[in-house]
Order: sequence, then C-alpha cells, then structure tokens
Amino acid sequence: MTYAYDDQNIFAKILRGEIPCAKVYESDHALAFSDIAPKAPHHVLVIPKGPYVCYDHFARAASDAEILDYTRAIGAVCLQLGVTPEDGGDGYRLIANAGRDGVQEVPHLHVHILAGRNIGPMVVMRP
Repeated sequence: MTYAYDDQNIFAKILRGEIPCAKVYESDHALAFSDIAPKAPHHVLVIPKGPYVCYDHFARAASDAEILDYTRAIGAVCLQLGVTPEDGGDGYRLIANAGRDGVQEVPHLHVHILAGRNIGPMVVMRP
C-alpha cells in the first residue's frame, strides 16, 4: 500500500515551526508536545519527524533508527511525566488512531499519552 502524506497537516506545520506547540520532549526523530484540548491531566502527543501517516505506515517505511528513537521518545515522555508503573507512577494509556474507522483526525502518525487519572474502559461498545 502507498500512503499519500499531506505536508499541510497541522503536525507537519508544527514540525516546520509554522505553528507553535508546548514542547515536552524532542529527539532526533520525534517531537512530543501537550495536546491543546487535553482529555486527562497529562495528555501529550508524540509524533515522528518523518512523513508517516499512521503506525502501520511508520512500521513498514521508517528506518530502524527512526523506529528506535520514536519508541524511546515515548518511554522518555512517560518517565518525564512520572506515570510509569515501574517507577511508582499510576500508569497511562497510549493511543494511536489510524484511518476513518480509527477516527484519526490528523493524517500524521501520533500517539496520545493519557495519564493522571483513571482513563476508564478501553472501548465502550455502542449498539
């Protein structure tokens, strides 16, 4: 499958410095920033700096260095927020939406780190 990346999406503009963000963490291949409409006391988005639409696109097309750095960035943000259970935190939820049925709003891979309260059930089934 070929993914068409839209370089005018909001995260691409953030990466180019055209739109400001509340930066939480940055590495060679990742940027983390606070969500502008937080759904939990801690709500951070982590995006790769490369032009990847969703997680499966990233997993297929990113270099090993990008995958490693992005994964480590997510871990570093969780540690920085103080939410990692191994270090005494109460935990977090990591969400990556993909496509229409996944309700992906921005066509640039991003994971949401939600923490600071009980996030509730993973999915509530609708009739």
